[in-house]
Amino acid sequence: MKSVLSALLLSVSFFSANVLATETVLAGGCFWCMESDFEKLDGVSDVVSGFTGGNTPNPTYNGDHSGHYEAVKITYDANIVSYQQILAHYWVNIDPFDARGQFCDKGHSYLSAIFVANEEERVIAEQTKAVVQAEFVDQSVVTPILAAQRFYPIQGNEIVHQDFYKKSPVRYKLYRWNCGRDQRLEEIWGDRASH
Repeated sequence: MKSVLSALLLSVSFFSANVLATETVLAGGCFWCMESDFEKLDGVSDVVSGFTGGNTPNPTYNGDHSGHYEAVKITYDANIVSYQQILAHYWVNIDPFDARGQFCDKGHSYLSAIFVANEEERVIAEQTKAVVQAEFVDQSVVTPILAAQRFYPIQGNEIVHQDFYKKSPVRYKLYRWNCGRDQRLEEIWGDRASH
């Protein structure tokens, strides 16, 4: 069986010429981890932690962010990395079967989600999700594909959350290990997990 990454790239490659967006928003639990995972990907120039998907205005980490997902806005060069490659990287960095959150973090704000900006992105996202579901026929992929909404970047005195894995590498590594993120990713994806 082909790897999920190869299948994702092959199954949606005919859309690559039409995808013009160079930003996308993805939720995959802790935005510290998502930021770290995506900043390692060639062609990604910026990853910003924040919130999206809810109706609460100006959400904050320590204040009211009810209804929002912890998410990252990824800026990338589509000449180096395509949207489908971004999504292929995304799938192997989340647990697509957890309807309660991600890893040790539970609750709505830690749920996974793909936020699409247009119909072309929706088609690609749906196809990649179908490939993952086809690989794991005994489990249900619960990660939704949602219309993009306003993204609220972390700011003010909470900016410490941006680049947390660089600013506090020991605390970050301890958190990631204790949360069981990498262990679960390896359990699901084997050596395709990109941590």
